[in-house]
Amino acid sequence: MPTVTQSSAIPSLGVGTFRLKDDEAYNSVTMALDVGFRHIDTAQIYGNEEAVGRAIKDSGVPREDIYVTTKVWNDKLNKAGFIDSVKESLAKLQLSYVDLLLIHWPSPENGESMEEYLGELRRAKELGLTKAIGISNFTVAQTEQAVRILGDGEIATNQVEVHPYLTNEKVRQACEKLGITVTGYMPFAVGKVLKDDTIIAIADKHGVTAAEVVVAWELAHGLVTIPSSTKRKNLEINFNALSLTLDAEDIAKIDALDCGDRQAAPDFSPQWD
Repeated sequence: MPTVTQSSAIPSLGVGTFRLKDDEAYNSVTMALDVGFRHIDTAQIYGNEEAVGRAIKDSGVPREDIYVTTKVWNDKLNKAGFIDSVKESLAKLQLSYVDLLLIHWPSPENGESMEEYLGELRRAKELGLTKAIGISNFTVAQTEQAVRILGDGEIATNQVEVHPYLTNEKVRQACEKLGITVTGYMPFAVGKVLKDDTIIAIADKHGVTAAEVVVAWELAHGLVTIPSSTKRKNLEINFNALSLTLDAEDIAKIDALDCGDRQAAPDFSPQWD
């Protein structure tokens, strides 16, 4: 069976739960843990922390073997609400701590300063509510600012959209210089890249699926990635990507597919690089 390697203590392959609700979220996480995934990604805004927590508890997998990430939403990025929101997340997840706590977007609803909400993020770690802290959807300039505020080595990851149609090179390169692991979300671009002729040809060459190729491409670039699925077969396929090694030509061909096709761009997004 493939094994999940560690990247800055974050398992390199996880399972995402964006858009999954109630039983759908519970079943997806239950199947993922059974398949072998040990990294589960959720968020306050997803509205599924309770279902995710039940799945983790019911799985029988020891807590210390599972890496759990959640994210604080925009309306809680302040001294008044941040810590209480994290405690509420933990109650829903039925956990005493998460392994990784992220700022979901650098977009506080009430215009709070980065110093304020990153200070609260640091406090959550000091209180033992999370083992590690990080950021999500931060631009190069915002990432650099976050490092100035928190200090070197404090930010475990910047979780951003990365897939063959949006390789996000500038952010990835900046994070590499700063020693920050990049977690790539939406690796399949909502299914678009799985229909790409170049990726299908590479999959045929290796006798695997397009999904395995995309996940293996992310892993080959040293990214953590968190594909999601509600089907056990697809979860197994994603997990099998750990056993696939692409050659340099494969990787270069996929890199060349970048066309800036961003999927996640809400109206409160930062000015992207």
